[in-house]
Order: sequence, then C-alpha cells, then structure tokens
Amino acid sequence: MANKYVSFISDEHFLSCIEQLHNSYVKAKEKISKKRFYSNKIDSFKLTFDSKFNRMNEERIIETEILRQIDKSINNSIGTFHEQILGGVKGYEVGNNSGYDIKALDNTLFADIKNKHNTMNSSAAEALFQKLARFADDNKKANCYWVQILAKGSFHDHWRGDINGKEYSHSRVYKISGDRFYSLVTNSDSAFFDLYKALPIAIDDFLSKVKKKKSKTSNSALSEIKEDTESSKRSVLDQITFENYSYYLGFDKL
Repeated sequence: MANKYVSFISDEHFLSCIEQLHNSYVKAKEKISKKRFYSNKIDSFKLTFDSKFNRMNEERIIETEILRQIDKSINNSIGTFHEQILGGVKGYEVGNNSGYDIKALDNTLFADIKNKHNTMNSSAAEALFQKLARFADDNKKANCYWVQILAKGSFHDHWRGDINGKEYSHSRVYKISGDRFYSLVTNSDSAFFDLYKALPIAIDDFLSKVKKKKSKTSNSALSEIKEDTESSKRSVLDQITFENYSYYLGFDKL
C-alpha cells in the first residue's frame, strides 16, 4: 500500500515526528509564566505602537509577544523535526547525542543539521568543522556534512574557508542546503518539496485525532497579568508597564 504523505518515510513515522514537534509547541507555551515573561524587560513603547498601528487589542498584543519569546526554542525544535524525519529514511538513524544528528548505518555519512544558515558564530563554525573532520578521519569512507535546512541558495560544496584566522578544508567535509541533503539521503530530487506539500495534510490529520487538553499553566503569563488588573484596575498594558518600570520617574502613578 502506497504512503499517503511522502515516499521516503512511513506515514506512521511522519505523524510521530509531527506529534513530537506539537508537544514541543505545547511545552514552550506552558513554560511562559509572568516571571519568565518579565525576565527580559518588556518594551512598553513598542507594545503601544503595535496595538495602535496594527489595530490589535491588548490581549492579542501580549499573546504575540509571548509567541515571539518562545520562537527561539521552537526553531530548535524544528531543526530536531528534520533530524527525526531524515533519521526515519531506510539506512539512516538519528544520533541521539552522539556528536552527529544523523548518520548512515554503514558509516558512510555523518551530518550536523542546522535549521537556518546563520545560527552559528565563528567559534561554533570552527568547532563544527573540526568535529566533522574527525568523523571523516575516523571513518575513511564517510562524507560529512554541515546541513543548512533553510539556506541562501541550493548547493552541495566542499566546506573550505578561513575561520577565526585559520584556513580549513577537508576532502570529505561538505556544506549542503536542505533540498540537496534531502535529495542525497532519499535519492529523490523532489523530496524536500514533497515534504513541504505533504506537511499541511499530515498536520491536519494529526490534529484531527488529538484531544484538546486544557492546561492550567498554558499561557499563564497573560492570565496572571489579567488577575492583577482585577485588583489594580489598570489596563493590561498599564499593568505590564507598572510591573516593569514602577521605579522610573512618574511611572508609580499608573
């Protein structure tokens, strides 16, 4: 029986990867308490501009700010999603904290997967090159890859260059864009595009089977702030501003 979603992994594996990412979204939202929300000072001026210029009510503005704060952890989780998808292709496996993200079962390929091309500074890039070079040296038939899922071009190149003042190159260390790496692993040039096209269908199928669970801690930052406004009689935005800047001249009058 043909797969419903993509040809290179089973439907069951595809849905399990979506489920794990969904769980990451839920957990990230649940962790945003008022204390964590305030851990980085809130820009009350920006929130005011956003609410007026974008014609959004205060609660929607706060929800948007909460989503912005969890964006980094979600980006990391999306990188993990691609690791899990590719680790489900026949002949490959996920690294599970082994120093690589996925590898071929016959040790002919090792890869470190980054969701975006610009997530590393020069020191991190140097450490990554050195790690991939070690895998290549220890496995004489292995090609080793720095995978950029969302890259600025479509490429499959030797990774050569000057990093932190040192010149690096290795005959079997490469940098590769997400589309090319999916093609390499699956032997299908359209694999990355096929994943993109199948994703909305698979997500809808997954969500249709998920029981909606209400969590007491979900979006607790907003609920905590709203509880405070009941006694203070401030607007949501004024409450946030007061709790962040009451020590500023005049702000204690809010």
